[in-house]
Amino acid sequence: MTELAAVKAALKTQAVETPSWAYGNSGTRFKVFAQAGVPRDPFEKLDDAAKVHEFTGAAPTVALHIPWDRVGDYAALAQHAEDRGVRIGAINSNTFQDDDYRLGSICHPDPAVRRKAVDHLLECVDIMDATGSHDLKLWFADGTNYPGQDDIRARQDRLAEGLAEVYERLGDGQRMLLEYKLFEPAFYTTDVPDWGTAYAHCLKLGEKAQVVVDTGHHAPGTNIEFIVATLLREGRLGGFDFNSRFYADDDLMVGAADPFQLFRIMYEVVRGGGFTSDVAFMLDQCHNIEAKIPAIIRSVMNVQEATAKALLVDGTALAAAQGAGDVLEANSVLMDAYNTDVRPLLREVREESGLDPEPMKAYRASGWGEKVVAERVGGEQAGWGA
Repeated sequence: MTELAAVKAALKTQAVETPSWAYGNSGTRFKVFAQAGVPRDPFEKLDDAAKVHEFTGAAPTVALHIPWDRVGDYAALAQHAEDRGVRIGAINSNTFQDDDYRLGSICHPDPAVRRKAVDHLLECVDIMDATGSHDLKLWFADGTNYPGQDDIRARQDRLAEGLAEVYERLGDGQRMLLEYKLFEPAFYTTDVPDWGTAYAHCLKLGEKAQVVVDTGHHAPGTNIEFIVATLLREGRLGGFDFNSRFYADDDLMVGAADPFQLFRIMYEVVRGGGFTSDVAFMLDQCHNIEAKIPAIIRSVMNVQEATAKALLVDGTALAAAQGAGDVLEANSVLMDAYNTDVRPLLREVREESGLDPEPMKAYRASGWGEKVVAERVGGEQAGWGA
């Protein structure tokens, strides 16, 4: 197989998971701008997600968020997804919206609140069983706002205890993916603030526990690709929440703010074997002013482009330059790959896969956007927190 053929073959296997909540109305804390045709329930979210996969060929799974996507029959929801050519992906828990969680959830000083939070996580594992999902994704808003508000070490003990109970509930082939976030909504301490804290808990739990890297959850200037490389080296990179940030956790479209960073991350993924392993590549974005399905299609394409460039890095030339201590040549090898226009290559990959070479144009020509605007009248639109 030629080098170019190998790159094409790898790209044809790429899968980017899309989040159910991105198809509903979502936005900033200032305002959520409602859009016509937005799904009214999880079944319609899956309908939209299926369209993204239909035109990109690279979005076969859809992440759910509980309770936002709670239904009476999860087997029926999974069947609905399958009927439309997609599958249920990660089950995301929600321990940050109830009033009881004002002082935390799994780390709360009150045992009754902790019990409520853990029971919700166990419910999410039940939903995994019912839908065939392999991943339980956990993000905790737990933390404190003021020095002395709570015992920092005790909160870590509570976190470890709760995670251990949920971990024991996992079945064969299921994983716990622990996400971290620098700050927000807690401003003094966050109970899972960085990859090191998440990694420490996962290491103690066992091999089924792995770390999720949200590209928006870091301090300015953080070298995210170093974190990715380290977690891959340790066999603990469970997945990504892809998005872009300018200031904090902006949840903009992946590759929008710094496409070079996305390339650097994907290079480390390719270099570390993450592209051919079970690392989950998921979008976690909010589309407040742009049309939702086109934004998600564009996001999938952005990940594809960064991956194609990463796959085109001349590993032999790079290793030679690094071994010789030729700083500029080594950098040049990376930059040559990054500066390659891979759009023609990706058009070829799509055509060879029986897809339209231009997903955005194909979606617009399909009339799906106009169809759902006409049909989804009445009821209550899905939105952030619903």
